[in-house]
Amino acid sequence: MRVYTVHEPPLRAADASADPQRFVFVRDGFSLWAFLLTPFWMLWHGLWLVLILYLVASIGLETALHVLGGSTFVIALVGILISLLVGLEAGTLRRFTLRRRGWRDVGVVGGDRVEDAERRFFDAWVQQPPTRVSTATTATPAVRPVTPPPSSSEAPGVVGLFPEPGAQR
Repeated sequence: MRVYTVHEPPLRAADASADPQRFVFVRDGFSLWAFLLTPFWMLWHGLWLVLILYLVASIGLETALHVLGGSTFVIALVGILISLLVGLEAGTLRRFTLRRRGWRDVGVVGGDRVEDAERRFFDAWVQQPPTRVSTATTATPAVRPVTPPPSSSEAPGVVGLFPEPGAQR
């Protein structure tokens, strides 16, 4: 089962709530297309700042290796490793860009396909009462009551995965 993070777009001026059709589901995990076609994948997803940083880093690193006398094999290997890193962190790069553009992370959902994850998320989302905060209160963070940790007499005697104290290991 794949894991997706769900991102809500910033509200437009005329909207009272976010349009569910604009929500973005970002899959967590390795992206083959981000590995194979790194700059084109970045362009496709609109990751302009990430693309600029990728180009500066890869061109700078490959130029430095060339100046230091690195072989063609080493320079190609470094390029492949940079693309592998982008493939591994593709979801993180997309989440970074969405957060930078004002999108809000509203949850995590699992599903075999993105359609299954969407169905699960929106089924749960429809059942919840709206928790929208007005823009006047977003300047100050919401304060949640903090429950104190349980005292030693209330704390369970179980540590780790053992179901009861003194269970066999």
